Amino acid sequence: MPTASEPSIRFDEVSVRYWMPSYGGESVKEFLIRRLQGPSARRRTFEALHEVSFEVAAGEGFGVIGANGAGKSTLLRVASGILRPSGGRVRIHGRIAPLLDLAPGFHPELTGRENVFLNGTMLGYGRAELAERFDEIVEFAEIGDFLSAPVRTYSTGMTVRLAFAIATCRRPDVLVVDEVIAVGDVGFRMKCERRLAEFRRQGTTLVLVSHAIDEVARICRRVLWLDHGRIRRIGPAAEVVQEYRSSVSPHP
Repeated sequence: MPTASEPSIRFDEVSVRYWMPSYGGESVKEFLIRRLQGPSARRRTFEALHEVSFEVAAGEGFGVIGANGAGKSTLLRVASGILRPSGGRVRIHGRIAPLLDLAPGFHPELTGRENVFLNGTMLGYGRAELAERFDEIVEFAEIGDFLSAPVRTYSTGMTVRLAFAIATCRRPDVLVVDEVIAVGDVGFRMKCERRLAEFRRQGTTLVLVSHAIDEVARICRRVLWLDHGRIRRIGPAAEVVQEYRSSVSPHP
């Protein structure tokens, strides 16, 4: 676990680039030439993140906002170790728990009970620990009689509740959350916020991506605003959220 003076997360000029084919509008002659040149011909680069640098202090609530395609989810996947950057360096101190989609590691044909152990194992929990915390997970998820039903029969809300309950059954050093809280109903969102607040009091670092920018401003101390893979601004949550809101609001 990081010390008070050591950041939990540090990005140093991190970039993520993808190679994309570019075949549109070519003639038969151009097509044949491209085939002779090999698979690397006529490719263009898409940069999802461009030299992004920031630090997140231990125990800090840190939000990431921006329009669709700004690079928010890419940033979280890099922070979680799921995606390797094309350039730059990422340093994470402590155990990280990523919650990046509605059903990470869930198998639709397995029951909720079985998926607790499958998903929990993928998140790094031991089977004995999951068995010990099983009742707590089920109670938090509020899935009731559906515990023995296949996950494919779950509503989106039920899936969200179970995924969040598993990911947060033990306090991580760093919790990375992408949009999940905004999907649940009001009661569940409040319940999640209370758990996150308790984690924060105990020293967990939170990185939160959400289009619910008021929620981000309420939960986080600082916010990073991404725009086409670049940092547009980083600073106090209320100020950055207000500037972002003004930029996307229609002008008279």
